[in-house]
Amino acid sequence: MIVRTWKLKLRLSLAVMLLFGLIFAIVILAATLLGYGGNYTLFVILGLGIIFIQYLIGPSMVEKAMGVKYVTEQQAPELNQMVSELAMNAGISKPKIGVSETNIPNAFAFGRTKKEGRVCVTRGILNTLNKDELKAVLGHELSHIKHNDMAVTTLVSAVPLICYYIALSFLFSGDSRNGGGILIGVLAIAAYFLGQLIVLFISRTREYYADLGSIEIGGKPDKLASALYKLVYGAAKSPKEEVKDIQGVKAFFLNDISNARDDIEQLSQLDLNRDGEISEIELAQLKSKNVNITTSDKVMELFSTHPNMLKRIERLAEYS
Repeated sequence: MIVRTWKLKLRLSLAVMLLFGLIFAIVILAATLLGYGGNYTLFVILGLGIIFIQYLIGPSMVEKAMGVKYVTEQQAPELNQMVSELAMNAGISKPKIGVSETNIPNAFAFGRTKKEGRVCVTRGILNTLNKDELKAVLGHELSHIKHNDMAVTTLVSAVPLICYYIALSFLFSGDSRNGGGILIGVLAIAAYFLGQLIVLFISRTREYYADLGSIEIGGKPDKLASALYKLVYGAAKSPKEEVKDIQGVKAFFLNDISNARDDIEQLSQLDLNRDGEISEIELAQLKSKNVNITTSDKVMELFSTHPNMLKRIERLAEYS
């Protein structure tokens, strides 16, 4: 378990270093080729400014998109007690608890800092999961808060945006001194796409990290696996219009609701007795079972905010 934690931390550290090394290289190249710090400096500042505004208003945007209503201990005693226990195990302040009335089963965490973290569940998940499964899901979300994932995501997402503004600046500014401006613009576009892939990699790694965090603070691997299976199934059978309405915040969810119909086909092979759950025995069997993940699924994962669901549950089997 400790080794896996270090592996995840190492992946995250290397990815963040590569990401910021990328923007550093673009800025240095611009300064070297053009010999001035005008446009690219302006757009770096502009990009950071937009991210800062996003950081400030992000929580209210999520609340509005999901129709979050915060609940008191009197209104939701069992939910509050569960979050309180998990927060204590995680060593963080108890976050505000909200409920979204959407019927698509899921949960999400957001906020600016650990102290003002917020964890929310949908009405659909409250009607879908049993107590142990819900506890594992809430542990995952509280782990996001514990790891400061909200701030990290905001920070790393600035890099591709800055690269994008640099590209716009030099490709359409009419400044083509010795071809240097065009070269920087093309390289910045390439850096933008590469940066986006790195940001997505960081997002997927943080999902693995939050899964592990859930187990460390009291969740059980088989209960989290079973919960993920039910969330995928719930999203897969939901009306497409309802899924489309909340796609804008799907990066906050436990799973990519847009891929649910494909995920359910993969996960059904794990539910051996077809009871709609993944038991401890079924999860343990994954340790000695060859999981079939197609090449197309591996390629699609590169462009997703969440890990391939079959790989994710296979990782949970290692912790069981």
